[in-house]
Amino acid sequence: MNAPYDGDRGQGAGGGQVPPSPQPAPDPYTQDPYVQDAYAHDPFQAQDLAAQDPIAEAVYDRSAHPPPPPGTYQEPQPLYQQPPASPYAPDPRIWAQTPPPEPDDGPSRRLPYGDDARTTQFTGVDDLVTQASEEKPETDAFAHLFRDQQASGAPAPEPEPAPAPPAPKKPAGRASGLLKSSAVMAAGTLVSRLTGFVRSLVITAALGAALLGDVFTIAYTLPTMIYILTVGGGLNSVFVPQLVRAMKNDEDGGEAYANRLLTLVMVALGVIVAAAVFAAPFLIRLMSDTIANDQAANSVAVTFARYCLPTIFFMGVHVVMGQILNARGKFGAMMWTPVLNNIVMITTFGLFIWVYGTAAESQMGVQTIPPEGVRLLGIGTLLGLVVQALAMIPYLRETGFRFRPRFDWKGHGLGKTVKLAKWTVLFVLANQAGVLVVTQLATAAGAASGREGAGFIAYANAQLIWGMPQAIITVSVMAALLPRISRAAHDNDPGAVRDDISQGLRNSAVAIVPVAFAFLALGVPMSTLLFASSGLEGAKGMGFILMAFGLGLIPYSVQYVVLRGFYAYEDTRTPFYNTVIVAGVNAGASAVCYAVLPARWAVVGMAASYGLAYAVGVGIAWRRLKNRLGGDLDGAHVMRTYARLSMASVPAAAVAGAIAFGVMKVLGSGAAGSLAALVVGGIALLGVFLFAAKRMRIEELNAMVGMVRGRLGR
Repeated sequence: MNAPYDGDRGQGAGGGQVPPSPQPAPDPYTQDPYVQDAYAHDPFQAQDLAAQDPIAEAVYDRSAHPPPPPGTYQEPQPLYQQPPASPYAPDPRIWAQTPPPEPDDGPSRRLPYGDDARTTQFTGVDDLVTQASEEKPETDAFAHLFRDQQASGAPAPEPEPAPAPPAPKKPAGRASGLLKSSAVMAAGTLVSRLTGFVRSLVITAALGAALLGDVFTIAYTLPTMIYILTVGGGLNSVFVPQLVRAMKNDEDGGEAYANRLLTLVMVALGVIVAAAVFAAPFLIRLMSDTIANDQAANSVAVTFARYCLPTIFFMGVHVVMGQILNARGKFGAMMWTPVLNNIVMITTFGLFIWVYGTAAESQMGVQTIPPEGVRLLGIGTLLGLVVQALAMIPYLRETGFRFRPRFDWKGHGLGKTVKLAKWTVLFVLANQAGVLVVTQLATAAGAASGREGAGFIAYANAQLIWGMPQAIITVSVMAALLPRISRAAHDNDPGAVRDDISQGLRNSAVAIVPVAFAFLALGVPMSTLLFASSGLEGAKGMGFILMAFGLGLIPYSVQYVVLRGFYAYEDTRTPFYNTVIVAGVNAGASAVCYAVLPARWAVVGMAASYGLAYAVGVGIAWRRLKNRLGGDLDGAHVMRTYARLSMASVPAAAVAGAIAFGVMKVLGSGAAGSLAALVVGGIALLGVFLFAAKRMRIEELNAMVGMVRGRLGR
C-alpha cells in the first residue's frame, strides 16, 4: 500500500510560497521509517522549495520506486571523489541539484600532481602537435555547473567582464629555458676558446717559440697549476654542488652560505697568493731547472711570475661568483667573461708587437727584452684576470645578491665539504704531477736543441690546437647524453648506461677519427699558417709536434667518454686511479724520449707519449667499466665503427698529406703556400674519406649527415 504524500506540504492552497517561520511545524511523517531516511539528506527541504517539481511529486508511485530501508542511506562522499554506484534508482523528486561551492583555496589541493581543474584540459596528440605554438584563452572548466539552473529559470550569476586579452607571448617553459641556457653556454665557450686560441697566436708572435716564449709560458701557467692544486679542484667538484643545494634548501636562498664560501675562498686565496709571490724563485725552479740555472732567463721568469701569481685570487673569485649566478639561473656570465680576459691580453701583446715588432723581426731573447716590455706584459696579464672577475659584479647585483663578508664558518657544513674533496684533489694532483715532469723535460730539450719550436711553448701551442676538436665535438655530444646516463645509473639500469656510452663513443668518433688523421697529414701546413710570424723554423717544429699528437686524439676522446660512466655512478676513486696510471705512463715515456731521442725530436716524442698514455688508460678504464656493467660494453659494435672509420681515414690522410707536401714544395712554406696546401689537402681528405665511408656504409656517419642536412633545412 502506498504511503500518503502531500505534494503541497509547506505551500499555500494557490501554490504560492508561505514565508518560512523561525521554527517550522513538525512534520507528521518524520516518524515514518520510510520517509525519514528518504528525506533526511534533502538539501532543498529548508532552503529552496521552489526548486522541486510539484507535478513529478504528485504522480510519484512509491510502490514502483520504494525508498531504501531505514538506516541504509549512504552518507555523502567527500568532495571530488567518485561516489560508488547506488543499487537504487535516483529520486525523481530532486532535480537540478546545485553543486556545493568550490573551496576558497581552490581545487588544486584536492587533485593529484598540483593540477588546477580550472585550467587543465585533456588534449589529443594531434592537438599537441598542431597547436603547440598557439596561445589560447583559458576556459572556465566549471561553466557547465550553472546549466541546470539556467534551464529551470533560476537566476544565473552575472558574468564577470572579460579581461583584456594579454599581449602575445612566445611559448616558454623548462625545456625552452634549458635549450636557451645551453645555447648561451655553448656559444660563450666556443667564443672563449677561439679568442684564447688567438691569444696564443699573438703571444707566440710577440715572444717567439724559443727560450723567451718558454719563460713566459711557464710563468703564465704556474698560477693555474697552483689554483687547481689548492682550491680549484675541490671548489668545482664539491663546494659548488653544496652551494646549489644551499640555495635550494635554505630559507634565505643560500645567500648566507654563498657569502661564507666567497669569504673563505678570498681569505684562502689571499694567503696562497702571498706565499706564492714570496716563493716565486722556488716555484720557477720546481717548474724548470733549465730556466732556473740560466741567470737572465730566471730573472725574467721570476718577474713574470710575480705579475701573474696574483691572478690566482681572481680565478677563484670568478669561479665562485659564476657558480652563484649559475645556481640562480644565470649561465651566460661565467662563459662570456673569459672573453674579456682574452681581449685584454690580445690588446696587451698587440701593443708589445706594435712597439717592439714580432719575434721574427726583433729577435728578442731573455737577455735583450727591456724591463718596460716585461712590465707591460705582466700588468696586461694581471689586468685581464681582474677585468674578468670584476665583470661578474653587475650580474650578481642584477640577481639581488649582495656580498657581505662572513667569518662564521664553523658549524655550517664547510668542514664536511672539505673532506668530500679528497679524491678530487688527489685526481688533480696526479694529473699536475705528470704535467710538471713534461714541463721540466720539454724546457730542457728546447734549451739543449738550440732551435726554435723544440721547447715547452711549442708543446703547449700544439696541444692547444690538438685539444680543440675534443672540447667542441666530444664534450658537446656527451652534454646531451650525460643526463640520460646519470638517470640510468640511478635507476640501476646497466643496459641503458651501456647503450648511451656506446652511442656517445660512436657519434663522437665520426668526427674525431678523421680529424685525428687530418692532424697527422696536415699538421705542418696548419702550424706554418698560424705561427709563421714567430719564425718559419719554430712553426715547422710545432707542426711536427702536432703530427705526433694527432692519433692520440682518439684514445683521449674515448677516455673522456668512458670516465663519464664512472661519474654517473658517483665513483670518483676509479677515475683517480686511472689518472695516476695515465700520468705515470706519460711521465715515464716522456723521460725515455728525452733520454733516447735527439734534443730536436725529444718534444715530438713526448707528444706521441701523451697519446700512448691515454691508450693505456683507456684499456684499463674500459675493462673496469665493462665489469661494472655486468661484462658487456657493446665492444664489438664500438670497435667495428672505429675500425671502419680508421680504414676510411688512412687513404684519405695519405692522399691529403701527399698533396699538401707537393703544394708546399712548389709554393713554399709561407702563408700563401701553407694556406693553399691546407685548403687543397683538406678538400682531398674530406672527399676521399666520405667516398670510402659511404662504400663501407657507416651508419653513424649517415645519421650525422642527415642531422646536418636537417639543421640546414635541406
